[in-house]
Amino acid sequence: METPKTTRTCGWCGRQESDPARTLTWTTAVERGRARVYCETCSREHLRAMEGKLDSEHW
Repeated sequence: METPKTTRTCGWCGRQESDPARTLTWTTAVERGRARVYCETCSREHLRAMEGKLDSEHW
């Protein structure tokens, strides 16, 4: 039986992708207990904002 494809949506720009191979470069995060994903383009553009949210123990 084939596994159903799950569409991922970027939390910043709304880009959608259903091919799991294309989402390998996407960034995942947990914000306020909720899983979020960000496309490669947004991940690169907003890297500083993502790093700024990390607790100091991760540095």
